[in-house]
Amino acid sequence: MFWYEDEVHQLEKKVRSTAEVTNRTVFYGSSSIRLWKTLDHDFSEEQVLNIGFGGSTLAACGWFFERLVLPVQPRSIVFYAGDNDLGDGRHPEEVYLFFCALTSKMQQYMPETPFTFVAIKPSPARWHIIDRIRFANHLIQQKIETLPGYHFVDVFTPMLDGGGRPRWELFDSDGLHLNRTGYALWQQTLLQHPEIF
Repeated sequence: MFWYEDEVHQLEKKVRSTAEVTNRTVFYGSSSIRLWKTLDHDFSEEQVLNIGFGGSTLAACGWFFERLVLPVQPRSIVFYAGDNDLGDGRHPEEVYLFFCALTSKMQQYMPETPFTFVAIKPSPARWHIIDRIRFANHLIQQKIETLPGYHFVDVFTPMLDGGGRPRWELFDSDGLHLNRTGYALWQQTLLQHPEIF
């Protein structure tokens, strides 16, 4: 986890320097969260805070939970990760176990805080592991159905075209990260779930 330290340290400084940082809907996770530059505007009716960090895995999000999430005392959490774990060759079962470890921390430190898992997205760059992505989403969704106050938001399905392939118009040229159109779709999908906020 050492190579995340510089960015995590910068996030810690950001959190310390932001007035009234607590009691917000916190968006936490990998670069799909970090690169959401219009987050404040897209959820202007809510108080939101972005503490995503680039390249992070679900395992890393669990590792840094106490340093990044606990200090901001979130009203609720919107979480996206798992994409990079699978891209690094981790198995869906491992990603599921990382998720279980994170939920254990949630239940230990903030058992009343609502938690939303944004489904691992289908992307052109990682289409070769789509079966692993589907299975990881399935395992995590099953777990979430046993946890009161936890929600699974399916962004996976609307990101596919009529032929069941990723919609290129939602992605940057790398075929992995979202562009403005992609984030607009995520925004619209999340806003269909008022229980998140």
